[in-house]
Amino acid sequence: MRMQVFRHEEFEDEAAIGAWARARGWEVASTLLYAGQTPPAPADYDWLVVMGGSMNIYEDDRFPWLEAEKRAIALAIEADRVVLGVCLGAQLMADVLGGPVTRGAHREIGWLPVCLSPQARTTTPFAGFPESFTAFHWHGDTFAIPPGAAHAAFSAGCANQAFVHRDKVVGLQFHLETTAESMDGLIAACAAEMADGGEYVQDVAAMRAAAPAGLAEAGPLLARLLDNLAGAYGPHGEVR
Repeated sequence: MRMQVFRHEEFEDEAAIGAWARARGWEVASTLLYAGQTPPAPADYDWLVVMGGSMNIYEDDRFPWLEAEKRAIALAIEADRVVLGVCLGAQLMADVLGGPVTRGAHREIGWLPVCLSPQARTTTPFAGFPESFTAFHWHGDTFAIPPGAAHAAFSAGCANQAFVHRDKVVGLQFHLETTAESMDGLIAACAAEMADGGEYVQDVAAMRAAAPAGLAEAGPLLARLLDNLAGAYGPHGEVR
């Protein structure tokens, strides 16, 4: 199996998603969009993972590769690939599917609770998930649920935390893939975003204190979500 990762920042990679795939013998390749690399065609991979980034999806003037990336994501969905988007990645996917992305009512940064929606229970990716769990967050924007997609999760600070489209296209506003290293990378690169605080913004000390329990909870949930997708869909998205 071949997993293609679209990356937007040097410091934000696939983290635990890549570890899960490599442990199963999958090939994991990255497209470094920030370095000018061109997204491959869907024929070149089986799964697409679209990672986060500090830019916004509407900053095409500063990041002209965003338009090409949106086209590549649309092609992957049209080709019936399994597609997973995280944070900015989920926002890009929502935009492609017709769900507008706007500034959220609150910024969420740190280890914060997420609740599963009733609709999530009917989807393949979230089978076996608990009603609530803790995940890592780092975002200010939010997406609307795309037409025809299931609203899968919410939090106190953000009504739309996840969506599922056609049962194999999953957008997560939160970060289940976080590792201690990836968390430290975000802190080092984006600490200025915590400066003004906020109801749902942890400081670095609180974030680090919550990390051991958060990582222990998020890791198995990520594996469950990926296992659910891998168990249901084979190469090129066919139902097993």
